[in-house]
Amino acid sequence: MKSELLEKQAALEQEHWWFVARRRILDRVVAGLDLPSGARILEAGCGTGGNLPMLARHGEVFAFDVSETARHHAAASGCAQVVLGELPRQIPFPEVGFDLIVLLDVLEHVENDGAVLRALKSRLKPGGRLLITVPALPSLWSYHDEQHHHFRRYRKAELTTRVLEGGYELTTVSYFNTLLFPLVRVVRFVRRLAGEAPSDDLDLPRTWVNSLLTKVFAAERHLVGNISLPIGVSLLAVARV
Repeated sequence: MKSELLEKQAALEQEHWWFVARRRILDRVVAGLDLPSGARILEAGCGTGGNLPMLARHGEVFAFDVSETARHHAAASGCAQVVLGELPRQIPFPEVGFDLIVLLDVLEHVENDGAVLRALKSRLKPGGRLLITVPALPSLWSYHDEQHHHFRRYRKAELTTRVLEGGYELTTVSYFNTLLFPLVRVVRFVRRLAGEAPSDDLDLPRTWVNSLLTKVFAAERHLVGNISLPIGVSLLAVARV
């Protein structure tokens, strides 16, 4: 991701509805994994570090990213050891076995996603978990995906196949950001139809809109991980070794 987009993300990820609500959902999912006391958690491709304080509530956190700009912001959280790394060939902390590895909207940025999953498997302890989120549905492809250097958006069957081929036991796979899916679909369709200027979707809405969207999206924390939602803007998978 370009440095200017990373700077923009770092400035708003503590307030923007998408980041805030997604963290609340992921916090609930991680809490439900019954990790051991003192669990060691790796965030692969941590970006600017918005997830690190949430993950630190569940164990000792390690993190890496290829971007110097991202690492600078992530390290400032003080919640994790943050170092240089790159998927799939440069995964740091070789001496550490992890109870949980999280790959949060990262897999779509890597051309060889299968190689990433295989490489991360070798870093998990027996019984360790992998938590993945990715953007869903190729039909939702937009300028946002291009700006963020995505190679793909995933269908549920495609993500399932990748995880199983990586040698994991898949325990959960579900769409999420389901309640707002109709709105997102309509907005993207209208933008295309109207020929509006491209947007990176990293603008903070008005306060009341941001609050409403946060509440609607975050309400899915009571569902994700408990039932499989049929459609959504994103996909979530949990697997174990």
